[in-house]
Amino acid sequence: MVGTVAESFLTVAQQVLILFLLIGVGFLCGRFRMLNENAVKCLADIVLYVVTPCIIVRSFIRPYDPAMLGGLLASLLAAFGTMGLFIAAAHLIFRGKDEARRRVLRFGVVFSNCGYMAFPLQEALLGDTGVFYGSAYVAGFNVILWTYGLLLMSGDTKALSAKKILVNPGIIGLVIGLIVFLFSIPVPDVLAVPMEHLSALNTPVPMLIIGYYLAHTKILEALRDRGSYLAIALRLVVLPLVALFGMMLCGLRGPVLVACAIAVSPPVASATTMFSAKFGQDTLLSVNLVSLSTLFSIVTMPLIVGLAQIWS
Repeated sequence: MVGTVAESFLTVAQQVLILFLLIGVGFLCGRFRMLNENAVKCLADIVLYVVTPCIIVRSFIRPYDPAMLGGLLASLLAAFGTMGLFIAAAHLIFRGKDEARRRVLRFGVVFSNCGYMAFPLQEALLGDTGVFYGSAYVAGFNVILWTYGLLLMSGDTKALSAKKILVNPGIIGLVIGLIVFLFSIPVPDVLAVPMEHLSALNTPVPMLIIGYYLAHTKILEALRDRGSYLAIALRLVVLPLVALFGMMLCGLRGPVLVACAIAVSPPVASATTMFSAKFGQDTLLSVNLVSLSTLFSIVTMPLIVGLAQIWS
């Protein structure tokens, strides 16, 4: 048992460490001005609008299997259930009078980098099956991001849009992938191979982006913010553990449980900063949350995912 525990933690820690070495490259590129804000925004758009749909569709290129369809639906339900838990906890705990700060702290607790950080780890540990189940979680994540997340940061119900909820890269990729999977549609190499090459960008490019933002963060200032520590502890440890136990009580096991555990354990979403800047919230706090949680996740992600592997 001890050997299994140690092996599970070592496997996850190694994969997370690889991601952080890539983040280190992005950090250096930012420090030496090899990357700038415009370049990073373009890279982020490429990952969001091109790479993400490709990696989701690619994971669905397989013969139809009713058992896997059940796992896919379970992952989608897990997304709504776990994020509902996170929303309730964020509203219960963060009630400060500073509205801009309160909105950012709540957003940071609820939303994680479940695309940037989770897809590479799901693929490394579970192969295409991990991405297959992880894509359903990301689809649920996107629906909540463009409804609750948009409303939270904007404070305006008029900001909600059916188009933003339904027409986004995660949903589009999932719909196309589902059609391919459900009807066992053969995908010719002339399409499959380019998708494979583009999917390979999913690991290095997002890590470079995170590294760039770390290079432009005032770490010492961030370390003095106690509210950030509470939000990060909830985001990285407390709520993922509660979510993991909840999913187990609901009967999730095997690759579905591990894929969902990976999806609930990443650091604060980089979207926190993008939404903060767009709607005039506490942008500095958002950058601190993203950067500090990313640093701490090298310890916490192996803990959560390792436990899921052991108990699956």
